[in-house]
Amino acid sequence: MPREEFQRSLEDLRDGVREMGDLVLARVDDGLDALETADDKFARSVVHGDDEVNDRYLALEGDCIDLFALQQPVAGDLRLVAASFKILTDLERVGDLATNFGRYALATEDARHVDVDVVDVGRDARELVADALDAYAAGDAAACREVAARDDDVDALCQAASERVVRDLIEREAGEDPWRTEALMDDVSRLLLTIRDVERVADHGVNVAARTLYAVESDPELVY
Repeated sequence: MPREEFQRSLEDLRDGVREMGDLVLARVDDGLDALETADDKFARSVVHGDDEVNDRYLALEGDCIDLFALQQPVAGDLRLVAASFKILTDLERVGDLATNFGRYALATEDARHVDVDVVDVGRDARELVADALDAYAAGDAAACREVAARDDDVDALCQAASERVVRDLIEREAGEDPWRTEALMDDVSRLLLTIRDVERVADHGVNVAARTLYAVESDPELVY
């Protein structure tokens, strides 16, 4: 493959990763909307809509393998392909978390029993992923470090939300009949899982930034 064609293949890969990222971000938006609206029909469409992400993931993974096997890239090109390969896995997992949001929306018995706006925190986590993808597309090392720094804010919001859920449970449990208490416990458990998954969305955003930083600067600073 001539060098010019190889470079076009690298740009196609970068564009493909970004397009998959946009698809995954749309899935996260839908999952959060399902949680916010408690619309069963919409939540089911979120749960059953993951095939496109998986298909895109497999196709791009194949492109990475071809570039490794057929072109044997070195130096910066090798780092870009390797980083892209790992970023695809992070994006696929964010898509899975979006599917979880749809499942939680379907399963919740009575969200009114928990007064925590987890959706807002979820949108903060979603923006972190979006900014990490922008940094990847631009090869912006400074933006990668800024994304990693913001993860602490999302972690703090998730911790505060979890504490409020537990506090709310303790306050509401008194005086509830046994059946209602059991249903409330189920809802609280699901909300805590939702908060956990929101935090994981942000963590995958940090991973995208970390892998991009390595590709751009050969710097493992953010890689855990």
